[in-house]
Amino acid sequence: MTKEEIKSEIESGKAIVGIEFGSTRIKAVLIDSTNAPAAMGSHTWENSLVNGIWTYSQEEIIAGLQSAYADLKSDVQKKFGVTLKKIRALGISAMMHGYLAFDKNGSLLVPFRTWRNTITGAASEKLSALFNYPIPERWSISHLYQAILNNEEHVKDVSFFTTLAGFIHWKLTGNKVLGIGDASGMFPIDTATKDYNKNFISKFDSLVADKKFSWKLEEILPKVLLAGEDAGTMTTEGAKLLDPSGELEAGAKMAPPEGDAGTGMVATNSVAKRTGNVSAGTSVFAMVVLEKDLSKAYSGLIDLVTTPDGALVAMAHANNCMGEFDHWVSLFAEVIKATNGSVDMNKLYSTLLLSALKGDKDCGGLLPFNYLSGESITALTEGRPLFVRTQHANFTMANFIRAQLCTALGALRTGMDILFDKESVKIDSLTGHGGFFKTAEVGLSIMSAALHTPVSALETAGEGGPWGMAVLASYLVNGNGKSLSEWLEKEVFAASKKTTVTPKQEDIDGFNTFFARYTKGLAIEKAAIDSIE
Repeated sequence: MTKEEIKSEIESGKAIVGIEFGSTRIKAVLIDSTNAPAAMGSHTWENSLVNGIWTYSQEEIIAGLQSAYADLKSDVQKKFGVTLKKIRALGISAMMHGYLAFDKNGSLLVPFRTWRNTITGAASEKLSALFNYPIPERWSISHLYQAILNNEEHVKDVSFFTTLAGFIHWKLTGNKVLGIGDASGMFPIDTATKDYNKNFISKFDSLVADKKFSWKLEEILPKVLLAGEDAGTMTTEGAKLLDPSGELEAGAKMAPPEGDAGTGMVATNSVAKRTGNVSAGTSVFAMVVLEKDLSKAYSGLIDLVTTPDGALVAMAHANNCMGEFDHWVSLFAEVIKATNGSVDMNKLYSTLLLSALKGDKDCGGLLPFNYLSGESITALTEGRPLFVRTQHANFTMANFIRAQLCTALGALRTGMDILFDKESVKIDSLTGHGGFFKTAEVGLSIMSAALHTPVSALETAGEGGPWGMAVLASYLVNGNGKSLSEWLEKEVFAASKKTTVTPKQEDIDGFNTFFARYTKGLAIEKAAIDSIE
């Protein structure tokens, strides 16, 4: 579309917006009627470790929302010379799982407990056994049940609990709802009914019956909605919350709030069976839309979630990916500045990443661990970032960077081996998105070697989740009865460009050698956790 055509759409109130809360950035994307990104905004933030809990304060959440929207609004003004005053459709997405619990007055009972926390091991284990279904530590129900096991005073007062996306949506609309993909990270979904598993809900209520709470589980969970279903409209109060200037009108149609897993599926056109995607940024997870149920539960290793339209998805999830790499890049930038050099961070990132392609296939004997936090998939409850090498390792910049990228995928590979080797899961296409793929040739090369399968990136890969959420908002008002997968194929990705890398055997063999070293070296990581406070 031309600049004037997009300007006309914005002025006539046809803009569609998606906002996603990531771990380190909140991003807002405005798309035009062809579903292409037209304007963007962002806000940088970081979680805090408060009293042993990874959290973001309620004030930070709202301030971040407003800042990202204001930045988007500024970008619209700069690019098109108009003020964003009316939005046709809006969708909110965020990192999944975690625990936001409220009392009957809507007051937050305890600080937000994010997905990153690994404090719910006992609850996860007991619920997984009770349901014979994997209930990861980061899931909302694990947090609720752990609070019960801990005899936390606030639990008796819970009137509603939800995810971060569900919280923001509630504030903008007054509706306590959740898209099915995000809901599937709170509590198991029955894919036949497209709702919470009623049998499991009954088992949970029986499990805590002796506590004599005034609530039943189903009463305090958000209502489940499918992609394309009406999730309400933005209220006057919601519009004022999003845009304190008062220039934004109420009335935008709201898509069901989703998790970053679901928006990643949409952003990579991976909602049909035998498709998959891998999202790699602060955390990393790979998802495959299954043709059938897995043969058994793999608690702590493989999660079961759903697409935004309710199909079963197997997910291998790792808490740690590129966070430690970012710290190293910041250190290198500091070194350059100390020698009176100027630093272009984009150039620094691309230079370092591209150097990885020149490294030894097995990283030359270098072994970093990127564990900023605990990692359930490798059974470690805490993290200690490490770098280890032998005296005779080939210690070069290229090998150092390649090792950082390979270790970012170590825990992921641990989970994916189950799907490939034990369940013989078939994938027709695996598409990557997120910061790991910003320098596509590097990200695709390392990822394809790690997963020993071809991996693709779409031209929109860098847009990721917020664009995927905007597309879901577009589906709400433009779907016209088509299934989500059909609509995406015909209306969003029909003319999209795709880059695919098929791994060379030498790259696969090199990663396998590194991975064997990584797996054996987990004992070092465990020793560090035990030895260093």
